[in-house]
Amino acid sequence: MVHERSDVLILGGGLAGLTLAIQLRREFPSLTVRVLERNRHPVREAAFKVGESSVEIGAHYFDTVLGLKAHLDSAQIRKFGFRFFFSEGRDDVDRTTELGVSEVFPTPSYQIDRGIFENYLSKHAAGLGAEFLDGAVVHALDLGADGAGHGVRYRRDGAEYSLQARWLIDASGRAGLLKRKLDLAQPNGHDANAIWFRIGERIAIDEWSDDPVWRARCSPPERWRSTNHLCGPGYWAWLIPLSSGSHSVGIVADAGLHPLETIDSFDKAMAWFARHQPHLYRALDSRRDKLQDFAFLRHFSHGCKQVFSSDRWALTGDAGLFLDPFYSPGSDFIAIGNSYITALIGRDLRGERFAREARIFEQLYFSFYRNTLALYEGQYPMFGHAQLMPLKVIWDYAYYWGVLCQFFFQQRLTEIALFTRLAAPLAACEILNGEIQLLLRRAAGTATGENPAWMFDQCRLPWFAELNRGLTDRLDETAFERRIRANAAMLAALAAEILARVREIGAPVLDDLPTLAALQTHAPHLLREAA
Repeated sequence: MVHERSDVLILGGGLAGLTLAIQLRREFPSLTVRVLERNRHPVREAAFKVGESSVEIGAHYFDTVLGLKAHLDSAQIRKFGFRFFFSEGRDDVDRTTELGVSEVFPTPSYQIDRGIFENYLSKHAAGLGAEFLDGAVVHALDLGADGAGHGVRYRRDGAEYSLQARWLIDASGRAGLLKRKLDLAQPNGHDANAIWFRIGERIAIDEWSDDPVWRARCSPPERWRSTNHLCGPGYWAWLIPLSSGSHSVGIVADAGLHPLETIDSFDKAMAWFARHQPHLYRALDSRRDKLQDFAFLRHFSHGCKQVFSSDRWALTGDAGLFLDPFYSPGSDFIAIGNSYITALIGRDLRGERFAREARIFEQLYFSFYRNTLALYEGQYPMFGHAQLMPLKVIWDYAYYWGVLCQFFFQQRLTEIALFTRLAAPLAACEILNGEIQLLLRRAAGTATGENPAWMFDQCRLPWFAELNRGLTDRLDETAFERRIRANAAMLAALAAEILARVREIGAPVLDDLPTLAALQTHAPHLLREAA
């Protein structure tokens, strides 16, 4: 047996593990970092892993925190935002309500071919001095306590290795090596399933209409670069382009309304598309010979009892928790979790105590998880409502850009005193978010509402566009606090207008939402420009 030592051992060389290795080597060049990955590299392109769409936190983590912008600009696709079509059972997608941007917002996000990206990350991490070992199968873990190191045994190329590490990080995805050993799995109430596959050819949604007016709504006329959502009661189907030339297609559905057994093979999924999204069915039917893979996942959403420990272990990525692919928060939580882990390792490296920080960082991380879970749990039945779902999306974006993104972009995730000073407005935003989600799902039910042929153009909301642009501002502490308080007031005003809009369309509004009921009843017209 070969005996080895490392400061940090990362179990899993996927997106979470490799980005953490890069972040650690960039911030602490003296740190020895080793990554054990079960798969052999290079991995295949296009049909490797699902999770291709990134949003602003994850994108900023990749391009700025990790310094990968040159790769993302040259080897991946700049995303044209999220785009939604309320096209349940409709063949004329261009005659339905469309929600999205007519021009690309300034803060970038990307469509990422995971095979291309992870091959690049493994080489980049090695170039920074991390040791990346593919084909390494871990078969034993021995966790130390009270400052003792951790022991790991693994096999690679027929040889047996024993490794001692000061820090042990589980980035093994759903294998959950530490989660299983320590019984950390924790279910949540969000019961949804997903299927996905890749087609070896671009699916150009821009060509689904001959109407020049519809095509000219976007500049440039490249809707295909968006994460396109085709929505109906209880589900959404995605279309995501990959830089390899393939296209990712998926269905995410409420388990009760669209059981997995109705979509868990390519033929079943095609029959489902024929009923629910006939235009997409026709686009795929002519490309059946270009099918590259097919996979499904039952009840994908899960939590975790603990992710950071003062005994120098941590979980990141899917090995810890996962919410939902809607809004693509997976890379966001990798970015946040890795940043907290890096901060804890940094304190340890400097000889500082970190038990208190490990506990508080975990509390903050779980609060982000709970707040984001509220966007999904019980919400899928309303996804086909062409009048109320756009209000939800606008709210969810405003909440995301106005609060969580601010802490990440301004590098203030670890400033415990700042969170304490802002406890009141943050708590108010959390309560308001819960009530807005409840209001909208009650009002919508499983109805689809009026579905006129128009575009709800988010670019026509000046305050909304400014939220996106302002993410990259550099703010001192005073200006940052002022912004968070101003954004909390903005969210209260937006909530009042959403409540007014719900009443306007005659949807039922119950009176047991005290925070909403306390808001002024007059609408501030934050949504008027889009109309």
